[in-house]
Amino acid sequence: MALGALLIVLAFACVAVMSAFGKGATAVPTGTLVFFQNFISLVLFAPWALRGGLAELKTSRVGLHFLRAAAGLLSQVLMFVAVKRMPLVNAVLMSNSAPLFIPLVTWAWLRQRVNGLVWASLGIGFAGVVLILRPGVELLTNPVALVAMGAALFSAFALVSVNQLSKTEPARRILFYYFLFSSAAAAPFAIWNWKAPTPQEWLCLGGIGLTMSLSQMLIILAYQRAAPARIAPFNYSVVIFSGLIGWMVWRNAPGALALAGVLLVTAGGILSASFSGPKSLGHLGWLGYWNHRPVHGELA
Repeated sequence: MALGALLIVLAFACVAVMSAFGKGATAVPTGTLVFFQNFISLVLFAPWALRGGLAELKTSRVGLHFLRAAAGLLSQVLMFVAVKRMPLVNAVLMSNSAPLFIPLVTWAWLRQRVNGLVWASLGIGFAGVVLILRPGVELLTNPVALVAMGAALFSAFALVSVNQLSKTEPARRILFYYFLFSSAAAAPFAIWNWKAPTPQEWLCLGGIGLTMSLSQMLIILAYQRAAPARIAPFNYSVVIFSGLIGWMVWRNAPGALALAGVLLVTAGGILSASFSGPKSLGHLGWLGYWNHRPVHGELA
């Protein structure tokens, strides 16, 4: 349990650093950011995915792989748009609030019943969202906070897709197709808006790809060492890391209302994951193995 929790905390530290790299590369087009994020990850994960030859990639669920990639890619695009335009901790928290949407997505898509405790948890979480959004005229003129919420909604769709894929597909195959499809989809936008990055921007692009890859590997390792239900609450360590980075680098300090909102969203997400039953055991980033049971020796 302790090692699994440590690995998840390290994974979400990587997610926070990745988001900070995206915020630091403000002048780089978003299409370029998501292309390098996924292409670097594809290059790093390909040897693992192909260790048994091309037969390892055989699948009868290409459509669901594509749906998962499309939802995950849209989530990433919206997340990078948000982190460039709002305080890092708010953008990262709201982009990672998928647990508030997962019960709604499973209800609409899979017709799974949402019990009263989950509805209460969602109410707590969305009350926190309201405190962070502070609805008013400013939100209509600058809807970037809604963009971050859109990232969470698409992330929820991606997570539910992975939940379905993980019944038949190993982690390496899901990751390979995600990075492959996402790289292919982002490439035209990266080419169309291409401009030569500065040395600092190249550092950010490389950092985004490396931290994305490392976070996914740490998540898989964590799942091999602890039950998802027990380590899911540690996902929200990303809020602490993002807050520290935002304060140290950009001097962003959340106000009292925003801080209260952060606490409510975090509580709502954790309670939602806890009360949703054995098929909804948590949210583990864009890999999304919230119901994954790793195959023995999968990383061997």
